[in-house]
Amino acid sequence: MRRKPGALLPVELAILGAALESGADAEFYGYAIARQMQAGDASRLLTSHGTLYKALDRLVKAGLLTSRWEDAQVAADEERPRRRLYRLTAAGESALRQAERAAASASAALVEGFQPL
Repeated sequence: MRRKPGALLPVELAILGAALESGADAEFYGYAIARQMQAGDASRLLTSHGTLYKALDRLVKAGLLTSRWEDAQVAADEERPRRRLYRLTAAGESALRQAERAAASASAALVEGFQPL
């Protein structure tokens, strides 16, 4: 099944939401987002870290996130591998807000159309 162009998957919306919670201008890395998602309601969406990194890549390609590799010296000083750092873009924040509005209006339409027996 193909999804509509521009439609975001639930895991992608959860990533954008977690990024926004981190701060609209904050950088984050994949493992930090995974921990944040696992601690919240989005834990069931994260079936594996491969799911997360594929979704992050799709969001970068769509222009909803930017990414860069951190300075190698910072990682070496902390004796760990380099991290790919992500940042929410204005387009990403807009897409998240639009998806939230669409979900709210769909929910309202459902409630409005409900007639008890």
